[in-house]
Amino acid sequence: MGACMSKVEDATGVDIDGDGMAGGKKVPAARSLQAMMASANVTDSKEDYRGAADNFDDGASVPLSTCTGNKRSLFVGINYIGHSQGVLRGCINDVNNLREFITTKFNFPTDGGHMRTLLDDGSGDGMPTKANMLEGMRWLVQGAQSGDSLFFHYSGHGTHQKDVSPEKDEYDGQDEALCPSDYNTAGLIIDDDLHKLLVAELPQGVRMTAIIDACHSGSMFDLPYSYGVSAGGEVQEVDNRAEALKLAMAAGMAIISGNTAFGMKKGMEAFSTYQGGGGGGGGGGGAKGDNPQTDEKAIQIRTTVADVIQFSGCRDSQTSADASIAGESTGAMSWAFITAFDQGGLKQSYVDLLKRIRELLTKKYSQVPQMSSGRKLNLSTVDFLM
Repeated sequence: MGACMSKVEDATGVDIDGDGMAGGKKVPAARSLQAMMASANVTDSKEDYRGAADNFDDGASVPLSTCTGNKRSLFVGINYIGHSQGVLRGCINDVNNLREFITTKFNFPTDGGHMRTLLDDGSGDGMPTKANMLEGMRWLVQGAQSGDSLFFHYSGHGTHQKDVSPEKDEYDGQDEALCPSDYNTAGLIIDDDLHKLLVAELPQGVRMTAIIDACHSGSMFDLPYSYGVSAGGEVQEVDNRAEALKLAMAAGMAIISGNTAFGMKKGMEAFSTYQGGGGGGGGGGGAKGDNPQTDEKAIQIRTTVADVIQFSGCRDSQTSADASIAGESTGAMSWAFITAFDQGGLKQSYVDLLKRIRELLTKKYSQVPQMSSGRKLNLSTVDFLM
């Protein structure tokens, strides 16, 4: 339970054990478990703790980016040419298709100062090695200012690896990771690195739109808000901070009151519910597996002041199809993203876009597309923009 509490403290910034610290930093008294319980009028460990989670700042009051400034894009397509196993067919096609799409539909410039392409057939600006991918990510965000629109597209393999970072931020013990063309020798690019490079330092007013067409990619950017579409077509939001806090409060209050056994029981119940998608936090009461990202992993909570929106082809626990559509090898998510705009036009809300992507994929594939964001979004009223 101690390790679990430490992770939740890191994730929420709430002092659970009363030592005045959370996430390795000193926090004000108002951010203690006791203070938040008092503000929510929680006095008994068996009560519902949703009220205290309302103290989180969801970032909804921060103005959205206008996307009227500089536009920059980075594309990575890896078919793993020359590898003895795991060769893909559609990733380079995905890049070519998405590159044409954002150029013709959203006016992204194609010169070398604004667009970079890494392809392992040698036709891009460089090979998609780990070093080149990391350098490309640094280039993408360098000098970003309010009003800028950034676009990142990755099509290739995604995987898991054991979480060995000092933060130990993954409840399932696994970091999600991208596989560069030289991953066998240079290693993977894990979700922690993606967040640090592409999200953490972006200033307010910058829009980052990312499409990750890879297996195990649902929470690749480690963002606090997750959105998915149930089999019935209902868009569901999960605030992962509230889920983590309810876990902490259910167990922490019991432990504080001296009932360690009950605290362990409540903590495990909350943890099981969170991982299984059975009842926590904004999921609309859907069946197991309907709620975005509650299947496998609790995301370390890292809010953003920039507008960071990630689309992924599947949940962390799923694979993403390398398909053949209309005679062309393509990633299912990349194809569905473009087709959703072909069907619904460029002016459509995020909720309409997400629904169309889900409908397109459901017809042929078992993968469930996900969207995550660094701040709370009103999906039905906010139009897609980049």
